[in-house]
Amino acid sequence: MRFDIPASFRRFLVTGGAGFIGSHVVDRLLVHPGVERVTVVDEFNDYYDPRTKWNNIAGHLIHPAYRLVTADIRDRDRLARLAREEKFDCVIHLAARAGVRPSLSEARLYHEVNTGGTLNLLELARDFQWKHFIFASSSSVYGPVAMPPFREDAPLMPVSPYAATKAAGELLVHSFSHLYGIRAVCLRFFTVYGPRQRPDLAIHKFSRAILEGRPVPMFGDGSTLRDYTYIDDILQGIGGAMRYSANGATSFEVVNLGESQCVTLSRLLAVIEAAAGRKAIIDRQPEQPGDLPLTHADISKARRLFGYRPTTAIETGVERFVEWLRAGEIRAIAA
Repeated sequence: MRFDIPASFRRFLVTGGAGFIGSHVVDRLLVHPGVERVTVVDEFNDYYDPRTKWNNIAGHLIHPAYRLVTADIRDRDRLARLAREEKFDCVIHLAARAGVRPSLSEARLYHEVNTGGTLNLLELARDFQWKHFIFASSSSVYGPVAMPPFREDAPLMPVSPYAATKAAGELLVHSFSHLYGIRAVCLRFFTVYGPRQRPDLAIHKFSRAILEGRPVPMFGDGSTLRDYTYIDDILQGIGGAMRYSANGATSFEVVNLGESQCVTLSRLLAVIEAAAGRKAIIDRQPEQPGDLPLTHADISKARRLFGYRPTTAIETGVERFVEWLRAGEIRAIAA
């Protein structure tokens, strides 16, 4: 998997760096010989068990180039002190309140963290002249009216507060890039999965339920389609965004990162069953407000700008995930 880091990038800020995607990004940064410092900002909130995040970063804490700052991205003063202490070459902004369904009941919290926190970081990028800014957006910004495969220039119609905060974040990044010359790439992630995936996400939740012999909640009739993207392919895209940003060819881009193939929910369950070697007990539930019936990435722009080439088929990725899940259970029993 390609994760080349430009020679001009030596000091990194990774927000949300103890989470699923963030901890994998930090893995790659810390093994690169040209990296001097990786500073992680993470709140360790209770959206899911914080011990999961601490497990994600257990190997990072002893690395001499690693710095962990436990902070909320809403705390601008704390972020400003950090900015004065560290001169960052590249900011990878992954921190956010995640999840479509929880955002329906906590819209204000999602706005304050996702929109307000992003604004804090952009103001610091302006004030401290950070020139490279990578923002984690989401396929959910497209909404239910986009025509597949979703192109980056499609009109956005978010139908959940979470999706709306991601669309707002993109607009803020664009405005600051335009006004202050910050080179920025917004990456629209399409249903990322793999080892360390959040426990509330479908592949993790379904796999664990099947392995434990518990019912699997299926929302709708199983016909919803998702473009599932394995973590290694997402990391390839983030590396591409760093290389592209370093070239300085264009100040702002929005780019899809997906697998560019759709899998129905029913097919996904069959793939997990095959990897787990067990049949699922289906608990059918009504469709949920805010969920999209389809996501499908057009990745031609990522191919053109980054040389992006996703390689992990859903069968391979799910098998690797289930192996990781089983290994964790074995470690827990041994402990």
